[in-house]
Amino acid sequence: MFFKRLSLAQLYGCLVLSVAIYIAVSSCQSGSKAALDNPIIAEGKQLAQQHCASCHQLPAPELLDKETWVKHVLPAMAPNLGLEVYPDGLYYAGSKAAISYENWQKLIAYYQTLAPEALKPADKPEAVVADWALFSLEKPQADTSQTAMTTLVAMDTIGHKLYSSDAFRSDLTRWDLHLKPTLFKQLNSAVVSARFFRDATGNERAAFTTLGTMRAADISKGELIMVSPTAQSTTDSVTVATELPRPLQSVAADVNKDGLTDWVVCGFGHLKGGLYWLKQQKNHQFTRLPIREIPGAIQAEIGDFNADGWPDLMVLFAHADEGVWLFLNDRKGGFTERNLLRFPSVYGSTSFQLVDFDKDGRLDMLYTCGDNSDYSKVLKPYHGLYIYLNQGDFRYKQTYFYPINGCTKAVATDFDQDGDLDIATIAFFADFKDNPSESCLFFEQQKPLQFRPHALPVSSYGRWICMDVNDVDQDGDADLVLGNFSKTFIIQEGLKPTWDTHLPLIVLRNKKR
Repeated sequence: MFFKRLSLAQLYGCLVLSVAIYIAVSSCQSGSKAALDNPIIAEGKQLAQQHCASCHQLPAPELLDKETWVKHVLPAMAPNLGLEVYPDGLYYAGSKAAISYENWQKLIAYYQTLAPEALKPADKPEAVVADWALFSLEKPQADTSQTAMTTLVAMDTIGHKLYSSDAFRSDLTRWDLHLKPTLFKQLNSAVVSARFFRDATGNERAAFTTLGTMRAADISKGELIMVSPTAQSTTDSVTVATELPRPLQSVAADVNKDGLTDWVVCGFGHLKGGLYWLKQQKNHQFTRLPIREIPGAIQAEIGDFNADGWPDLMVLFAHADEGVWLFLNDRKGGFTERNLLRFPSVYGSTSFQLVDFDKDGRLDMLYTCGDNSDYSKVLKPYHGLYIYLNQGDFRYKQTYFYPINGCTKAVATDFDQDGDLDIATIAFFADFKDNPSESCLFFEQQKPLQFRPHALPVSSYGRWICMDVNDVDQDGDADLVLGNFSKTFIIQEGLKPTWDTHLPLIVLRNKKR
């Protein structure tokens, strides 16, 4: 197919170019900056800046190994520039392609030359203590007829019930304080986000966001559903929105201050998605309005960040153009947009939290990256836990990093009640072959921004994709609930589950009290 599209002259030109690039790549020391003295490699860098940086932050070649760049990432990116990719690794640039075949080969040569043969594991800044720290394990009785594919664990702090959802069964399960389950509601797809609140009349309500599909595809079947947890029947649920693009979170806010509760939805999507405002009308119906129609919205925090009395948004985007964006309410039914932090497109951002680490009255940022299910399925030394201190005027400075392969979520709170913030983390894409204990860590803060990491021995009970931090047993301290997504998304070759595939969740009870 490829050869039928090219004339003999074109084939000869491609052959000459390929030989020239092969000589250029072979003559350059792997990963050497001196390689940029070669005109072909230098032009490849300029082409990467021109074409790649137009969509997202330009990723440095050193972020991935040669094979991952050449065989996986660049072939996946080529169609975005109008190139056709064939199974044998050949490319074709038609008349509508944004880059010529010749220039594409130079761009490849740039990454292939400067990328390392393999990524070196990160050095751990502090020694890890393997113990239970403050916690003790409690788990439900496993149903061996079921495979755990948990997508949600969420504690209702009003009704004091624990909820979970499962990707296989598309259900919503409620657990009592003794971890006895009851089917609460059957849904069209799995729940990934929950919010519990009281309405204007004081009655408890729950908002559940369903994903629609776990597949990385543009299938918009997500929903936002409102339910009364105290009702005798769950048939009284109200569907606020349908056909949402793989939404991961919904948060409540009266965006336009008309006295009606609106919702902001993070539609991660795939190639299509975005951040949306579900505006409540006077008839209590909702209209969907785009705030930033770019895929990858994963988490939003509501707050009055410029102290003008109106609700603003801070949002993490985790696909292609990764970073944290601030959306300031313009008081006219819209927002002004500002980028606060930007990350390379291979980071795989997973979560953030606004919390004051240094007690200066300004909200700092706890950030994690570790999603590893796309085109670069290799362990990455920059995955892990980050702290960015607020410098004022919406400027943030990185002051802490702890490497965790495949880090999925971090939550900071004062677990040991000594007056400072500790951190709990989970890692769905941990190094399960050589370091499975990093799948759940507890960081005990001993001095300002100095932490003692504890590896909680729970890797045999599940593979943790979701976590909630709340006072499960109502004794005044923060407990952990971990959800087990036990099958699929395995990126390490030859790895078979060494964890329990039946337990849907576990509770780590805080023994401080």
